[in-house]
Amino acid sequence: MNPESFAAGERRVTPAYVRQGCEARRAHEHLIWLLIEQGKCPEDGWDESTLELFLHELAVMDSNNFLGNCGVGEREGRVASALVARRHYRFIHGIGRSGDISAVQPKAAGSSLLNKITNSLVLNVIKLAGVHSVASCFVVPMATGMSLTLCFLTLRHKRPKAKYIIWPRIDQKSCFKSMVTAGFEPVVIENVLEGDELRTDLKAVEAKIQELGPEHILCLHSTTACFAPRVPDRLEELAVICANYDIPHVVNNAYGLQSSKCMHLIQQGARVGRIDVFVQSLDKNFMVPVGGAIIAGFNDSFIQEISKMYPGRASASPSLDVLITLLSLGCNGYKKLLKERKEMFAYLSTQLQKLAEAHNERLLKTPHNPISLAMTLETLDGHQDRAVTQLGSMLFTRQVSGARAVPLGSVQTVSGHTFRGFMSHTDNYPCAYLNAAAAIGMKVQDVDLFIKRLDKCLNTVRKEQRKASAVSGADGNKAEDADVEEMALKLDDVLGHVDRGPAL
Repeated sequence: MNPESFAAGERRVTPAYVRQGCEARRAHEHLIWLLIEQGKCPEDGWDESTLELFLHELAVMDSNNFLGNCGVGEREGRVASALVARRHYRFIHGIGRSGDISAVQPKAAGSSLLNKITNSLVLNVIKLAGVHSVASCFVVPMATGMSLTLCFLTLRHKRPKAKYIIWPRIDQKSCFKSMVTAGFEPVVIENVLEGDELRTDLKAVEAKIQELGPEHILCLHSTTACFAPRVPDRLEELAVICANYDIPHVVNNAYGLQSSKCMHLIQQGARVGRIDVFVQSLDKNFMVPVGGAIIAGFNDSFIQEISKMYPGRASASPSLDVLITLLSLGCNGYKKLLKERKEMFAYLSTQLQKLAEAHNERLLKTPHNPISLAMTLETLDGHQDRAVTQLGSMLFTRQVSGARAVPLGSVQTVSGHTFRGFMSHTDNYPCAYLNAAAAIGMKVQDVDLFIKRLDKCLNTVRKEQRKASAVSGADGNKAEDADVEEMALKLDDVLGHVDRGPAL
């Protein structure tokens, strides 16, 4: 309602009451004005009425919501289902134009403004999370793997002779496929074992660069957040190597935005060396539906190049989801979630260590991994492959999701490349183990229930092992008795044919 509408309302309702209602609306509008003016995430989260007012105001700026609009093109924001329209708050045109995902759409001023504000808020949150010198970012409606592919395809035009990507090994299929899909040959650098941790082999990385020649290498593709016992790559040292050899550096920061340690590594890497772009998932870091990622970097023009590489318009759903989430939480709400995640990591570590000791196992020492933990499964040796796999299946059927039971010697072929010891990030890790991660949104009751169910599953697996050993032992004794009996019969048969002489 505009001032004329309120003035007209005063002629029908007591003016004092209308003016009070007008002031209340202005409070909502002031929050919206601050957001658009500053482009920063509010300190405190908005209530739903302010959010819905804001989204409605933006939606009516799109041509598909104009009263009396006459669309005669092939794409006019028509939606057959009213339920679908409501699901998207009537933002139907998506974001970007055919030549640039960040471009403004003439038909959709509201959706374009939504996109600009979302990118601005996300940039603000990345700085808040620890990468203070980030220059630019944008939300792309693809998950992490395809977003990495988009980055590699953009670099192709800058390095036409390149055919290789240097990649310190991490056993996650989408990372590997992102390079193959872009048309490049991943050069896998095996990790080195330091204590329990798997760490970046810096000498092998530099040796491979010298062997292949820097001009033939598209980039170095490193990783932050990962499953223990692998830990984040040595980003500072890798960034220095990239700077020395003038090789681009792409960082897979899939769920690292929620970790101050991972974000610090990126900030330091950019400070002392070279990091061109880092990619993170929306769902893993902001608790929104799967389907979006953030592409960010320290050079605005290069990030704009990547956005222009995206072909066609794009879905606005991931941008809308993260915008609503950040406005609901505010900076204080998101910082509280980050703080709680750290507390949950410490709590999970303590509880998992207690459980490990109770079962004669141990918690692997991986101090450089701030999110994931691993517990040995060494007492399952002798029945290891079957027992470890059984443990993982039992946890899943008991509604424990996210835990990974990793046996020894698993072999997996991904896009033509065979990985030995797959899931353990190395060919020969010393023992089988179980992973668990303390990610954003985890609660104390999640940890307690996981520990309780894991304890029961471990007891069940060991009970079945003992039964199998007993049966195997009994079968062995029976076989031994049968062998003795057979030998006796054979001996009698032989002696029966021998002349024993006259009986005494």
